[in-house]
Amino acid sequence: MNRNDFSNYRRSTVGFDRLFELLENNGRAQSSGDNYPPFNIERRGDDAYRITLAIAGFRNEDLDITAQQNLLTIHGKKREEAVEGDLLHVGIANRGFERRFELADYVRVANADLADGLLIIDLVREVPDAMKPKKIAIGGNTLEVISGEKDDQADAA
Repeated sequence: MNRNDFSNYRRSTVGFDRLFELLENNGRAQSSGDNYPPFNIERRGDDAYRITLAIAGFRNEDLDITAQQNLLTIHGKKREEAVEGDLLHVGIANRGFERRFELADYVRVANADLADGLLIIDLVREVPDAMKPKKIAIGGNTLEVISGEKDDQADAA
């Protein structure tokens, strides 16, 4: 049994309930054995990610990609096709699927493309300016943004 016990951490932390639930649910999903379709997740930069799913035989119209807050769902519906002749071996999966990915806050889908049997989904993390760290001057009312973008613009002015 691969059950993780987070009770010690739950007692000493506040506000991490969602994280612990994700970890526990992920453990249950992996033990269920449904690994179709296979996929890769890669980091392409500080705030850029890519999910690649191997979905041979699916067309654009067979796929439905839905992005909600913190959840990306990819649903594939396989069409029934008439086969000429008798199949002696069926090794290519001919079934529908639903694959879910939990997304961190401020991660959005930038692009989706289907080519050569691979569904490629590019993700980008865009933290709003209001959520970025700010430097607070002591004894003053002005705020100075720490991020490099704002500093470079201020220097140029």
